[in-house]
This record gives sequence, C-alpha cells and structure tokens, in this order.
Amino acid sequence: MEKLGIAGNHGNDVKSDCRSQFELAKEGGLQIELTSRVKAFYGNSIIKLANEMLSFFDIKNAKLTIEDSGAVEFVLAARIEASIKKVIETEKEFILPILIENQNSSKKDQFRFSRLYLPGNSPKLMINAGIHKPNGLILDLEDAVAPVKKFEARFLVRNALRSLNFYGVERMVRINQIPLGLNDLDFLIPHYANLILVPKCESADCLHQVNIKINELKKQFGINNDVWLMPIIESAKGVMNAYEIVNAADNVAAVAIGLEDYTADIGTRRTAAGNESFFARSMVVTAAKAAGIQAIDSVFSDVSDMEALAINVRASKGLGFDGMGCIHPRQIAVIHENFAPEEAEIEKAKKIVLAFRDANDKGLGVVSLGTKMIDAPVVKRAQNTITLAINTGKLSKDWINNPND
Repeated sequence: MEKLGIAGNHGNDVKSDCRSQFELAKEGGLQIELTSRVKAFYGNSIIKLANEMLSFFDIKNAKLTIEDSGAVEFVLAARIEASIKKVIETEKEFILPILIENQNSSKKDQFRFSRLYLPGNSPKLMINAGIHKPNGLILDLEDAVAPVKKFEARFLVRNALRSLNFYGVERMVRINQIPLGLNDLDFLIPHYANLILVPKCESADCLHQVNIKINELKKQFGINNDVWLMPIIESAKGVMNAYEIVNAADNVAAVAIGLEDYTADIGTRRTAAGNESFFARSMVVTAAKAAGIQAIDSVFSDVSDMEALAINVRASKGLGFDGMGCIHPRQIAVIHENFAPEEAEIEKAKKIVLAFRDANDKGLGVVSLGTKMIDAPVVKRAQNTITLAINTGKLSKDWINNPND
C-alpha cells in the first residue's frame, strides 16, 4: 500500500473532474481541505460527501485534500474512494444509488451501427456523451487509460455505469487484455454493464475465462440480466481463429476487428485503401455471418475528414460489416447515414418481402418476383434491409399496410 493516495486529474485544462489526495494520520481527527471553482455553490455538499465516505471506511484520523474542477457526485466519490484504497486495504465499496434506466438489458441482435469510445478515466468526455445518439457508449479501460491510471479508472467506470445518463444507448465497457481484464469485471458485472468488449482476443479460451468470471459475479450479486461479449480480433493468430472465437459461447453477440494492432502484428501499416487488411476483415465477416452474429469494423482515425469516413463506411458495408467504432461524436451521423440502406435497396426489399408474403398467403412453395425465382437467402437479406430502414427512420414501421408511403 502507498503512504499517500492520489487519484484523479487537476490543472487549468481539466473539467468535470477532481484530484483527491489522502493520507492517514496518527491523531488530529479528520482534516478536509477543498479548493473548487464552485466552492461557494457546492462546497458544503462536497465536504459532506467526503465526511460520509471517511466515516463509511472507518477512518478516524486523516488528511484529505480535494482539488475540484466541477466534478459531479459520482466522479468525486470515485476519486475519493480510489485515493483511500491506495492507502488502506478494505473490501468495503462506497456504492451510490443506481438510476433505474441503468438496470435495463440489451438484446443480442440489437442495432449496433456505431459505438463511441470514451476514455475510462476522463469524466468530461462521458458527461452527456449519450446525447449524440450512438448505438453504444464504450467506457474504455484498455488503451485509452495510462497504466498508472488503470486502478482509479475502474472506480470511475463503475460509478458511471450506475449514475451516468446514457440516454438509452447500450452500456459497453472495453476491459483490459486477459488476464488483467478479469479483475476489471468486479467493477462492471454487479453494476449492469450490457456488453463487454474483450480486446486482443486470440482463442475461445479467452472468452471462456471471461464467462467463468461473469457467471461467478452474476451469481454472487444476483444479476439476472444478460451480459453480451464482443471479442476484438487484433492479431494474425486471432484472424486465423476467428470462427473458433465467435462460436466460443452463446453470449457472443458480435465480433470486432482492430486494425491498428493487426497491421502492426503483420508488420505493415494501415492505409486508406485497406488492401493490407482485406483478408483479415473478410475472415472476420465470414466467421461472424457463419455464426449468425454481427461483424463490427475498426475505427476510422481521421476525425476531420468526413468524406473519407463516408467512403470507408460504404466500403465496410460492402464487405458485410454491420457497424464500426468511432472516436469522435461527429463521426456518428456519417456512420449511420452510410450504413443505412439506400432508397433503391429499400424499394427492392419491399417488393421481395411483399412477394414472399403473397406466396405464403396463397400457400405456394416458391416465391417469384416477375420472372425471377426468389430463394430463402434473398428473402432474409430483404427482411434485414427492411429492419435497417425502419431503425434508421427511412421507412415507417407500418409500411406493409401502406407500401407506397
């Protein structure tokens, strides 16, 4: 354990965060020092929270220094708890009430065009991120968090899962690479994370380890909600084992590819054309489709070039991907627009679905559209297009009763 526990961030550029410094003392009772830009308005409530937490952890003599930069309660609590637990060893957890809507489940096959990465130790990027309406928010404990900050980030992500307004989007967390990531699960599963991204996954055993820990925690804390997995394939070995990985467990809802690490692993660099990753992306898509799950493409790193992003998204869609990651809110609308079906696709799909329905009503064993016979895969693809069109607002849910709308 450390003599001085420090957690959080401070400085002129820091917003919505705080720095907590904790040190035990032999006598003198509890000393709390607070500097805050909003001390006149919220100083008393911050001091009250600090006293409540020190009492909760049975601390009688200590000095706690808080440098606040406009942190909300769940951030303050995470920073104070992390600083305390760097100094004292305790199994107790200071748990804030959970929002009712943050206890809901997500579906295995739900819409995942976009997922927005948020650094797990940067609260200013979390606050209100859901208003941009990605399909999922990823609280990232892996690459976006410096090694020395990973301990404190777990408390922040745990509290965010309970207290952050996600605006109805799927609550995702990217854990650290196994085996370190198994320890992250203690901070996630009891607090209703919907989906766990498992980075640098190279085998089914990786997911088996994750599921063993998830099931232990669900049983211990009485969690009945489904917890979905999204392995991220980021190496040559992972690509070659893609089919094994996607079939590792029933709760694998999607598989993603991480191209920065993949291209580094094969000794090349990532290009706009993407020729160097064509084989890997095709392998991941094929494995996903064979297993009946979603295939999710890598992030596009140039956040300023929306035209290039649109081209990239259309290429991704052409390969069979169902969505992709994003690292800036401005990418979300472009991703949604270009993954959504075009008008010509929608019109063709409507004709196929109506022909299929008509054939069923007549008890016919075959489906035809004009002079062409339509087989089951074509009908399924058309139905998927209709679903996407409805989910992206391009088609009314009641279109079948008003096919000309």
